[in-house]
Amino acid sequence: MHLASRALRRAVAAATIALLATAVGCAPQPEVKASSGSAGKSCAKGKLATKTSGKLTIATDEPAYEPWFKDDKPANGKGFESAVAYAVAQQLGYGKSAVVWQSVPFNKAFAPGVKTFDFDINQVSISTERKKAVDFSSGYYDVRQAVIALKGSKAAKATSIADLKNLKLGAQVGTTSLDYITDVVKPKQEPAVYAKNDQAKSALKNGQVDAVVTDLPTAFYITAAEVTNAKIVGQFENQGGTPEQFGLVLDKGSALTSCVTGAVDALRKNGTLARIEKQWLSDAVDAPVLK
Repeated sequence: MHLASRALRRAVAAATIALLATAVGCAPQPEVKASSGSAGKSCAKGKLATKTSGKLTIATDEPAYEPWFKDDKPANGKGFESAVAYAVAQQLGYGKSAVVWQSVPFNKAFAPGVKTFDFDINQVSISTERKKAVDFSSGYYDVRQAVIALKGSKAAKATSIADLKNLKLGAQVGTTSLDYITDVVKPKQEPAVYAKNDQAKSALKNGQVDAVVTDLPTAFYITAAEVTNAKIVGQFENQGGTPEQFGLVLDKGSALTSCVTGAVDALRKNGTLARIEKQWLSDAVDAPVLK
């Protein structure tokens, strides 16, 4: 009698567990996105595993150049990248008051090593090589590289890549701009390499280089507001048929990568990125393509 009773209880317990398992399996589950560093991390708004609890730490270089930022103040929400940063933050559940800005040099942002920021936004192009050291979000801007030269100079008359080969060209260190000089133009002279874009602009003004290469929106701003006796000679075609894209930089294996990527994808899908681009960046139609 006692053994039979125990067997009955076991049978009832097993049936109960089975029913509970079925109920849990059928119940709606919270959305969980796997990330490259920690599978199964939730993207619950405002509750991410950030560097500082309840805050989102965003980094960029100093000075913060236009048209990406305005008045060298990333926190004011003005300029393309400042606006994108706050839009991503909002998508992740962090209001403007919860965003903390941090100054990080361009090259250091994607160098190997643990990061002090949640993500960096600083015109960093996504590349296979850089992905060895850091994570990237999906691209938030499709970009082309452009050549700037002083009006009336020999460089200003260039209409092809071949016309650039005999020129002294310059670009900022660690940039895709410099890669285009060495890999696409392949000039006869070693390119001049600068720590900051400001130094490249000064070199152009002073005639130390014939032309400089930078991303197209920056080229439009430089020629319109900073070196007004310069012109955009032309822009390069994308290499390999795929557009060069700027991405947000995160720690290698960051638990935030998939959440930040999801935010960028949502902003692209709902038209926010296009709206911000239209507001802050110049149209590229007037820059001829160099082939």
